[in-house]
Amino acid sequence: MPSPTWYDLLGVEPSADAAQIRTAWRNAIADLDPTERRFATLNEAAAVLLDPARRSAYDEQLGLTPEPAVERTEEPAAERVEPTEPADESTPGPVDEETSDGTSTGSARSAPFLVPGWVLAVVAVVALATAVLAGVLSTRHPADRIVQADTQLSGGSKVTQIEDRAVAAQAAAKEAIVPVLSYDYRKLDADQKTAESYLTDSYRKTYDKTFALIKKSAPGVQTVVTTKVVDTGIIRVDDDRVQVLLFVDRPTTNKATTTAIPYQDQVTATMEKVGGDWLIDNLVTTPIAP
Repeated sequence: MPSPTWYDLLGVEPSADAAQIRTAWRNAIADLDPTERRFATLNEAAAVLLDPARRSAYDEQLGLTPEPAVERTEEPAAERVEPTEPADESTPGPVDEETSDGTSTGSARSAPFLVPGWVLAVVAVVALATAVLAGVLSTRHPADRIVQADTQLSGGSKVTQIEDRAVAAQAAAKEAIVPVLSYDYRKLDADQKTAESYLTDSYRKTYDKTFALIKKSAPGVQTVVTTKVVDTGIIRVDDDRVQVLLFVDRPTTNKATTTAIPYQDQVTATMEKVGGDWLIDNLVTTPIAP
């Protein structure tokens, strides 16, 4: 009996488009715990089928016949200004129109779709990954490129204050994200206590609710999640709050596999100044397809 394919696991036909695959994936993982093995398998299926290059290679392995290239080349060039697939991958927005002199009257802009939560993320949104990556690259310039809430800023000491806040919050987020996103089924109480020291009182309540679910499932499957920060950047700076973007590796093992599963996530951490410390007040995590 042949093994089920990624298409079989998601319950879609090999001809399914990206929107159908994404919908099927979301429905399939809706009731699963992130630590379950099936959750990781479904994530892998979606990662392959939502990546055009990997899907093409996978289809070749299955012996599926690709669409004839002539169907694309016979289309008039003018048709290419309104591609079908990108419309499925992003939030609808205004489309560029050209005037008689060739100038553009507008541009499409995709809006990020963020799913609340801090543990293993459950939604892979290609448009968000692209938009956030662009934000990270912009933060690698000097402090005057940092996105700031105070648009009336003219320079001087206040610029220095904002830069200092951003640097301090960024360093705190980089330190905090490791214990907050990591846990070991053999010492869950200790891991929880350590993580809580990096959270505000309000966000600690959200964290504790999620960690209660992990305490129920992790011992049974012997889950161990470690976290390594790959890169960080600043998104926004306010008087007492700073949004920090982090790219992290989260290799995960369990009793079913001693070889770590290489999860990669992008995390938006909202840092709040409490007393003299910068603490995590919110986390939004989105997976990056391997």
